[in-house]
Amino acid sequence: MEPTPVLKEKFFIVIRGKSRKGFCRGCIGRVEAELQRGELMGLLYSGGGGGGSSNAGSPKSGGLVRREDTYPLSRHQAQLLLFVSPASKRLELLCNPQLFSAICELSQDDLVVVKHKKGHLPGLVKNLMQIGRKENKDDLHMLGFEVEFVDSDHNLSSKKPAAPPPLFSAADIVQVVPSYSVPLGLHWKDSQCGDLNRKGVTRINSMPNIGSHARRVRENRTEQSVIQSQSSSTSHVSLEVGSMVEVVSNSGVTVYGVVHWLGVPEGKTDKWAGIELDYEVNGCSDGEYRGQRYFTCKGGRALFVPVTKCSPDGRFVCSSTGRENPQPTDTPPVPTYEDPEEDAPPIPESEALSLLVGRMKGIQGHINSCYLDAALFSLFGSSVTLDNICKKPADTEKPITCTLRKIVNRLRRQGFVPAQNVMNFRKQLGCDTFRTEEKDPEEFITVLFQKVLCIEPLLKLRSGQETCQGAYTFQIFLEREQMGQMPTVQQLLDTSCLSGDLKFEKMPSCLMVQMPRFGNKYKMFSHIIPSTELDITDLLYNSPRECFLCGHLAEYECLQCLPDRKLQPGRIKQYCSTCNTQVHTHPSRQGHSPKALAVPADAASDTPVPRHMMQLFAVLCIQTSHYVSFVKFGPDPHSWLFFDSMADRCGDDQHGYNIPVIRACPELGDFLSKPEEELACSNPSQASELVRRLLCDSYMFLYQNPATPLSKPNHQEP
Repeated sequence: MEPTPVLKEKFFIVIRGKSRKGFCRGCIGRVEAELQRGELMGLLYSGGGGGGSSNAGSPKSGGLVRREDTYPLSRHQAQLLLFVSPASKRLELLCNPQLFSAICELSQDDLVVVKHKKGHLPGLVKNLMQIGRKENKDDLHMLGFEVEFVDSDHNLSSKKPAAPPPLFSAADIVQVVPSYSVPLGLHWKDSQCGDLNRKGVTRINSMPNIGSHARRVRENRTEQSVIQSQSSSTSHVSLEVGSMVEVVSNSGVTVYGVVHWLGVPEGKTDKWAGIELDYEVNGCSDGEYRGQRYFTCKGGRALFVPVTKCSPDGRFVCSSTGRENPQPTDTPPVPTYEDPEEDAPPIPESEALSLLVGRMKGIQGHINSCYLDAALFSLFGSSVTLDNICKKPADTEKPITCTLRKIVNRLRRQGFVPAQNVMNFRKQLGCDTFRTEEKDPEEFITVLFQKVLCIEPLLKLRSGQETCQGAYTFQIFLEREQMGQMPTVQQLLDTSCLSGDLKFEKMPSCLMVQMPRFGNKYKMFSHIIPSTELDITDLLYNSPRECFLCGHLAEYECLQCLPDRKLQPGRIKQYCSTCNTQVHTHPSRQGHSPKALAVPADAASDTPVPRHMMQLFAVLCIQTSHYVSFVKFGPDPHSWLFFDSMADRCGDDQHGYNIPVIRACPELGDFLSKPEEELACSNPSQASELVRRLLCDSYMFLYQNPATPLSKPNHQEP
């Protein structure tokens, strides 16, 4: 097949896929030709970050790479990323498109915050530097930044004007401070740098001099800044947990973060905010303030300030004095995407954080779609059990199934699905209420599996001796008096099944358990403890079970023994014939009515019974009519993500778009790894914000049996 020559210079970075002829994840390449089968023929560049090499980026080798495994770059972007090392840091930077875009537009005298051995320090960009000698026409200069530090008195800290400022890569820049954030009275000294004698490092004289533009912007915003400073003590924006905010530090540097706690700390009289910053800052904590823990995060990221010091994150909120509100045609800056024919596999655990975590990640919400966004991300964000639903050839599928497959593929390849894709899917569901109204997740899930995917009911439930009934989700029904104040999902499931005389006909491949609540208006329990594993051995019909006391083959089951405090309350009680007689001779149990079990004829009385376990892989939560989800993206106990399809918004309700956010939340692993007895005695109010949200707002728990794939009916609907 003849390759198509590339007329214009094109560069790319490999974002996913296995290493292929040298093109591993994070490497930079230049397109030499494009093949019709969806592959790129390119040159691979070697680079040395942090000044570790004096040679320019040289093409090390050539090879083929799939187009869908790459992300296009401009020459300038490629040069900046080439100086970043190791390659994994390039992908981390690319996962923050707002920051990377701002770095690409830096110019002289722009204020930045850089990572340094002394911590995160503010400084001024002085020069854009070419690193390496260009020895042949295919070489590509690496680019870095000379940054001059600024001390707390707003003066340049360089004491020796002749010494060149330190050199930083794009990955060393953790923040670009907007020009309008610089407070009044902050005047920068003019610096004079002598000639550089660094081997292989050259100042680019043609660096865009946008610094003068930045100063004009500051001058134009002077009046606005004065008004803001005069009114900041009397009024402030309404905040809530989850709000994205910015705070101007005493040194004039703006820091950004997410509100995790609101309240009046001990020793204070006014309202304060506990904020998790985007990066570590010297002097910040891990969620403690004056010896009291208010939330939990990584060390050096927790900042506590009065709410009057907070304002909306200026990177995502359109200012009334800035450009006009986005028009309906405005869309967030997302990479273009071409859907290949082959299905994308589940995201590997090693790649999930770099691909998914950040703003404008996951599925973008639009017009009450959070129930659908959270459900789709929970089902297809990482679950291997549900992976084979998109394996049918695209040319024989219904249009709506093709649309769903494209959503799943884009999520797994690019880490982001625009709202328009989901709106098309909602329209194809066929019901007007799915297009604009908020639905219950269980209603959408039933339609998804039954009508869209044509999958047989996930559950086959037997009530007493009656025939089986099919279902896609399991609703918990019980009396509040049957449980303690903070039950586990295992206890809720066991009690509900025994109370309703229900059994699973066979081991389900996927079990979605609805909690005893009705939307955001009523919930039976204020807190529910997630069970990371569900043991459904004792809930399977006509399956061997072991005696609760002696371990031999069980022949009887007793519902009245379930809450018995002397027999592990909340645990299902089944007994062999001997133990059943002995247990029910106790005066407090003589009124019980044990029920005979259906015992398989070939079951041996003294053979250990294998346990049938299901693993938790996602949790849907609801708070104030808004659905979010927690999803486990790998086997590691700490591999948890939090997803909100409408975490923030750019523009007003009529114009603009929602900003979906995905956050890593390893603290869930720490919490859920505790013994069940310790969890039952824990105080949810002292837990971190995300753990507390999981305990208080859980709506549906999703479990899977990885050994059992989902099945489709023998016939296929047209």
